[in-house]
Amino acid sequence: MEQTHALGRRKTAVARVYLTEGTGNIVINGRPLEDYFKEETLRYVVLQPYTATETLGKFDTKVTLVGGGTKGQAEAVRLGIARALCEIDKEAYRSVLKAAGFLTRDAREVERKKPGQPGARRRFQFSKR
Repeated sequence: MEQTHALGRRKTAVARVYLTEGTGNIVINGRPLEDYFKEETLRYVVLQPYTATETLGKFDTKVTLVGGGTKGQAEAVRLGIARALCEIDKEAYRSVLKAAGFLTRDAREVERKKPGQPGARRRFQFSKR
């Protein structure tokens, strides 16, 4: 099997994911998964597509991450891995990943700050007198 490429996005984070058959190594921006994501919950989020499809340890994963915070980056990687697994074997993995909600791009973004007020929705305190 050759290399499979997919893209995952969340908020302002963009993850380019490359899958090849291997022993389960996950490298993000040249660092192992444990070094890049220190929190256990973020590592769990990244590995969710593999555990759902029972393919943990079957593919080597190389990820290039740009932008966003740690949570957004982890969820972008999750979407990229799920999309790459679908490209490898659509019949076997797509229904499981779709049911778990890993193929849906979370479109929520930060709302911009409007002029004449302190935040996106917040207004300055009203004073009657």
